[in-house]
Amino acid sequence: MTRLTRRGALGLGAGLGVAGLGAAGCATTGDVASSKGAFQHGIASGDPTQTSVLIWTRVTPELEGPMSVAWGVARDSGFKDVVKRGTFNTGPERDYTVKVDVQGLEPGQLYYYWFSVGRTSSPGGATRTLPATGVSDYRMAVVSCSNWPFGYFNAYREIARRGAQGKIDAVIHLGDYIYEYSINGYGSAIGKELGRNHVPEHEIITLADYRQRHAQYKSDPDLQAAHAVAPWFCTWDDHESTNNSYRTGAENHQADTEGDWSVRKAVAVQAYLEWMPVRDPEAGKAREAIWRKFEIGDLATLFLLESRLVGRGEDVTYGEIYLAADVDRPAIVDRIKARINDPNRTMLGFEQEAWLADGLKQSAAAGKKWQVLGNQVTMAKVQMPDLQRHLTPEQYATVPQGAKRSYSTARWGLEWNPDAWSGFPQARERLYQAAKAANARLVTLTGDTHTAWANELHDASGQKRGVEFGCTSVTSNGAGDSLPLKELNWLMPEANDEVVYYNAFSKGFTVLTLTADQVEAEFVKVSTVRSRDYYASTDAKFLARTNEIGGMGGLQRVMG
Repeated sequence: MTRLTRRGALGLGAGLGVAGLGAAGCATTGDVASSKGAFQHGIASGDPTQTSVLIWTRVTPELEGPMSVAWGVARDSGFKDVVKRGTFNTGPERDYTVKVDVQGLEPGQLYYYWFSVGRTSSPGGATRTLPATGVSDYRMAVVSCSNWPFGYFNAYREIARRGAQGKIDAVIHLGDYIYEYSINGYGSAIGKELGRNHVPEHEIITLADYRQRHAQYKSDPDLQAAHAVAPWFCTWDDHESTNNSYRTGAENHQADTEGDWSVRKAVAVQAYLEWMPVRDPEAGKAREAIWRKFEIGDLATLFLLESRLVGRGEDVTYGEIYLAADVDRPAIVDRIKARINDPNRTMLGFEQEAWLADGLKQSAAAGKKWQVLGNQVTMAKVQMPDLQRHLTPEQYATVPQGAKRSYSTARWGLEWNPDAWSGFPQARERLYQAAKAANARLVTLTGDTHTAWANELHDASGQKRGVEFGCTSVTSNGAGDSLPLKELNWLMPEANDEVVYYNAFSKGFTVLTLTADQVEAEFVKVSTVRSRDYYASTDAKFLARTNEIGGMGGLQRVMG
């Protein structure tokens, strides 16, 4: 068997391939459609616990039919000290994906894994179980919004590079792992310039469509390399189904031409669970109920939330205000505020709210230092800055009419984005009160906006409840791409007490490092996504420390 060093296992330097694993005692058993299979979509691992981890791959068969795939897990990168092995039966009913929950592992250990069909072997990968106790620090790359046509996945390549150097323990993906649009949709102009267009060419609606789109994204070598270096914790946002989705519909779903929403939602979820290294929901729960938690030794509990398809109420929008005559706007604004502040509106649903409140209490009572929320959308109270007041007349004249409208919402006392927690203020307050009752130290992680944030979170009484770190996108355009005014980066913090840092222009990810007495967020940016040649740098770094009475201190900027 070809020896695979850790660099080779991670798809760097020595390459992704391993040969002859089947001959090393990992041959498949049972009837198979073909003795050959190509592993064109890489390998991945995810959802580790102290004693288990999921490993994933997908086989491209030569013939249709059932297939048995061998797998193995070893302590060494040469795959000599094998601790677990077995076979997994797959086929067209699950799009030839393989997802194995490997049990009986040791806490806090680095493992290597692979798959094989006959004499054809997958790339090798590295993964790690969660620590049980005594861990001094834990480092996670936080990422979201990887839109294929908007550019190259250089952020993933940088994560792979750092992971190969042992600088990342895990990756958290907060959603928009894929996008649903056609080749004429969001990002299409740049995609055509780069020759990087979506497949299928139409907007994805059917199960076959969603599977094909996942396959396209998983074909990217930089994404494959990032999956190969560390376990991932993943949750979806809206584009894994369609834009601005909620329990009963979506902004980008038209029932008259695209069919029943419940059918589209179900096939989107099915494809996601097939193609992603995530645990399926517990038996008896809805397939969309992917909220779950993980214990990171005695440092933290990580709660991965589901905020789109189970409990989220119908979206509120501000479009009616923009179109109304001045005399009619006050009444319209009052109606919108009343709707937004309805206490029955939920982001998570009452079942998940109760689960989170109980989990926060258990985590804090167990002495965990941090309660980390893997959350999709901005939680801080944010209002748009008044561009007309802060820009010169010449600058303001260059602002597109649509941006002028969206940046005017603060004039009516409205928060910035009703598709975020700003559209669910009573649910946000219930979360804060649950954190208060638990004496939790909230560290909220956020994606969605394609911009970087460092925020301090306060409840309705003004008491601090936690901090929020929003990562920028892997590729998707941010506010600075559509409105290239450098002033945005300081106007947003100036307009909002909770916003400490804002970057509307960069692409990249956030590195979150947890220790017993502080949490550090490093905002990493890549120089470009329009070329595969890039360099990475740190734009800013923030610390939040625990104080003497067990609470959390304010954000401290230590770099950038």
